[in-house]
Amino acid sequence: MNKFTLAAIAAVMASAGSAQAADIEFWYGNTGPVETAIKAQCDAFNASQSKDRVNCVGQGSYEVSMQKAIAAYRAKNNPVLIQFFDAGTLDLMLSDAIEPVQDLMPDVKWDQYIAGARAYYETSGGKLVAQPYNSSTLLFYTNKTLLEKAGIMQTPTTWEEVIDAARKLKAAGNACPLVTDGDTWRVLEQFSARHGLPIATKNNGYDGLDAEYVMNTTFAAKHLANLVEWRNEGLVRLAADTKAGNYTAAFNAGECAMMEQSSGSYAAAAKAFDGKYELTVTMAPMYKGYERRNTFVGGASIYVMKGRGKDEIEAAKAFLDFLRKPEQQMSFTANTGYVPVTNDVLDAIARSDEANSPKYATAKVGVESMNQPATPDTRGIRLGFYVQFREVFMEETQKAFAGQQTMQVALDNTKKRGDQLLRRFEQTYKGKQLP
Repeated sequence: MNKFTLAAIAAVMASAGSAQAADIEFWYGNTGPVETAIKAQCDAFNASQSKDRVNCVGQGSYEVSMQKAIAAYRAKNNPVLIQFFDAGTLDLMLSDAIEPVQDLMPDVKWDQYIAGARAYYETSGGKLVAQPYNSSTLLFYTNKTLLEKAGIMQTPTTWEEVIDAARKLKAAGNACPLVTDGDTWRVLEQFSARHGLPIATKNNGYDGLDAEYVMNTTFAAKHLANLVEWRNEGLVRLAADTKAGNYTAAFNAGECAMMEQSSGSYAAAAKAFDGKYELTVTMAPMYKGYERRNTFVGGASIYVMKGRGKDEIEAAKAFLDFLRKPEQQMSFTANTGYVPVTNDVLDAIARSDEANSPKYATAKVGVESMNQPATPDTRGIRLGFYVQFREVFMEETQKAFAGQQTMQVALDNTKKRGDQLLRRFEQTYKGKQLP
């Protein structure tokens, strides 16, 4: 066999090998520290092997990322992977643009995912359609330094204790005892979940597209009315009431003493507090008389989109496997405050040399919050046009905070407008069964 023939065979073999490799895109919607952490994971994956390459492309927001991905799918040039947030789960499930990850990767031990993170992205039969990724939940942040100056030596755990602490803080001269932005995710969804309250019928839409909103009739309505009263009393501030004009920034600067916020905000708060204040993070407060249930998962998951070749799908699966590794989850938690998504990671943290490090402060408490006893109403939210519903809720409740209408009227209006969205969505997918 001559040299030319050997060279030709080698070239063919090299060509065959390169054809099996893939260069894929992963679209994400985060900015700031989370974007930095995502890019670091992409770089780490590419450095860990030489077969495939993932190009991580930021889109600026979850909404923009989804809109562009669906448009790209229709044009047959979509990415292989897209990250999208919790509220769009049903839209993507019914879009026919995605491949359920559990179908693509049947050998993965999906039951290792913490129940609170898994349920939001499962079908009614328990099949995961997306791989949970940057998962957060609601936590209670306090400036322990400011609380102790006001004579509050224990972190409040109930709303009754929170307001008692707020009154002491106000009496001590603190103009912003508790701060919130009144966001739907915080004051309605997470509140309802941990108190075991429905937001809509049909178990928040999991049991059918013909669901109707009921949040205007549950104890959530009383809580929201309380927030209005507490604001009028000077115990609660909205973002616009603060010097910073941003409620997270106001807390991080020491202007406000307490806030409810995503675990994903921990890294920024810890950095801002360093050397100035002592920070505590605990599970979000409950009203007395209610049994604590699991909080919803927040953040986003990663979907595999249809319309790509086998080699690209294999590369996507390899990247998802990489992200699932305990060391990658630990790094992501340490750099962002987002909680681990598989149960084995807590054990890995406990065995590490940094088990008690502040950078893992949200891991145990966040997982504990999402692993509380569940009910059919605490699996998640499976309601159509839910992104638009969140906008309606904010529009109506902000009018109540401004004194333009009562909170009950705001919620009644939200229910009416929300039900109209649900009926439009139901008509759009008429004849389709929920997966």
